[in-house]
Amino acid sequence: MDDLTLDEAMEELVSAEDFLNYFDIEYDLSVVQVNRLHILQRFHDYLGKAAMPDDEAAQRAVYVTLLTRAYQDFVKSDALTEKVFKVFHMHEPQVKFVPISSITVNKAGS
Repeated sequence: MDDLTLDEAMEELVSAEDFLNYFDIEYDLSVVQVNRLHILQRFHDYLGKAAMPDDEAAQRAVYVTLLTRAYQDFVKSDALTEKVFKVFHMHEPQVKFVPISSITVNKAGS
């Protein structure tokens, strides 16, 4: 993959291990095996919020920083705590707004 542009190489990467190896980020395989999808989703989320420079070398540095950060999130924590995917938020308490004008009182015998 050395002869590919950064964009071309990114198209070829398919697993968390591929990304970590390509960007030469050291990792614990046991952490990645348990959290690979969470790491990739968190990386994607971080990329979505990042300002991307035009220069490919600068872009690569941003990718390394954000992927390292995504991986470290799961070294220091776990998937249940980090709640990357929507499914983890489904059973949280829901807040509903009921306007006072919609509240009525029914009197017994009326």
